[in-house]
Amino acid sequence: MLELDFPTYQLEQIPITDDMTSAFGAKPINAVLGLDLVCEFASEDVVREMHPDQTLLAKLPGRIQNATAAGAEADCVSRSFCPKLSIAEDPVCGSAHCHIAVYWAKKLNKTDITAFQASKRSGYLYCKIKENSRIAIRGNATLISIAELQV
Repeated sequence: MLELDFPTYQLEQIPITDDMTSAFGAKPINAVLGLDLVCEFASEDVVREMHPDQTLLAKLPGRIQNATAAGAEADCVSRSFCPKLSIAEDPVCGSAHCHIAVYWAKKLNKTDITAFQASKRSGYLYCKIKENSRIAIRGNATLISIAELQV
């Protein structure tokens, strides 16, 4: 496993809008905003079966638009959509969990959160909220390229 140390972000409660419902294709039950948008949905199945509209997602606040719900085999299940970064869906997004894990840690009153990202590739993230506005995120790494640099 690989562990990275990230910053956390203050999350501000924001109103649920019709635009969010249209973009995600389902109505959130809660929404918070830091650098990224985190929308909580009623069930894990809603998040797993979601087919969001990328054009509408790009109009929502936040750098990344995250969908999350309580999980059956993990504390939470999530998906991370990044149309503003020209990425339809991040397979397993560490930086998104700087928001998602903080959201669930507060909601569940825990410092250790097990998260499952339900993308096509999918993966588990093991998140530990630390002092000093930091989070340790651990998970299996996937090699996606090998390169040589000549100087």
